Amino acid sequence: MKYLETQFIYKQYGEHAILIQGPSKIDENLLESLLFYKKSIEKFYDELIIEVILSYNSILVNYASTIENVYREILTLKSLFSKADNNFDLEKRLWEIPVCYTISLAPELRSFAEAKSMNIEEVISLHTAPLYTVYFIGFLPGFLYLGGLDSKLSMPRKSTPSKKLTKGSVAIGGNQTGIYPCVSPGGWHVIGRTPLNFFDVNSSKCCFVSPGDKIRFVSISENEYNDISLLISTSNYVCKSEFL
Repeated sequence: MKYLETQFIYKQYGEHAILIQGPSKIDENLLESLLFYKKSIEKFYDELIIEVILSYNSILVNYASTIENVYREILTLKSLFSKADNNFDLEKRLWEIPVCYTISLAPELRSFAEAKSMNIEEVISLHTAPLYTVYFIGFLPGFLYLGGLDSKLSMPRKSTPSKKLTKGSVAIGGNQTGIYPCVSPGGWHVIGRTPLNFFDVNSSKCCFVSPGDKIRFVSISENEYNDISLLISTSNYVCKSEFL
């Protein structure tokens, strides 16, 4: 489905930002429209903006200075939408993310499986089967918002969030799955753990994954988890990926 500029709503968001809202849905075609639109905005404004923030169905344009004429800026943004379609190459990758699904690293896995009337192997099989789409990154630096979870694994968030989830915890909340990139409180159910780092402030690209990329979870043993952790600690591990 091709989205039209008339399907987006524009509104001022404080003195330095404009919010562009699309249809209220999680949709890969909408994501692609937003990604092209984001690139078009960034190219046109260059240093006049600080950043363009993406979500499931919206874009927030943060300007470097106070917006003097919001109506003029909105007209400019609307004109950029028509120029955004396929004018840019969206370089997408498929990343293989190793995940250890063991009770020692994910103590909530057994209770999650029992709540879903499944055995642990069924949970792992259903969780590793899809190719997940990265819609945006947020909440925590490096936290990936992924679409594609099998509905059989959907589980309401905890009524009382955990005070401390381990870095790398792979969890399910509602109809989403994600990875906690650092130690954090969290209300999602932890079913695995990955040794990978999803946020590095010292890297030229703080998070190696980008919106529009795909994710495949690959089940590994605890020994493999420890081996990869060691390689990462010595900067000798490269995450497997391929261009889409």
